[in-house]
Amino acid sequence: MDARDATVSIVADIPEELHGALQDYLESHPDWDQDRVFAAALSLFLLQNGDSDHRASRVYLDTLFRHPAEERAG
Repeated sequence: MDARDATVSIVADIPEELHGALQDYLESHPDWDQDRVFAAALSLFLLQNGDSDHRASRVYLDTLFRHPAEERAG
């Protein structure tokens, strides 16, 4: 595993309504999981609102265009 593949675990409290919406989304989009959704959402937030750099862009694009076959092969 190189540094680009390293992950950090976080714990976040979210409103129950948002959790319900997330669960509904995940049930109807089996290629996505909670970690992928959070990575996409956080990287997009940083791109739109923060002083982000190429790292947030790379994570956002990698997250959106990742395919389950690529995950299993890696």
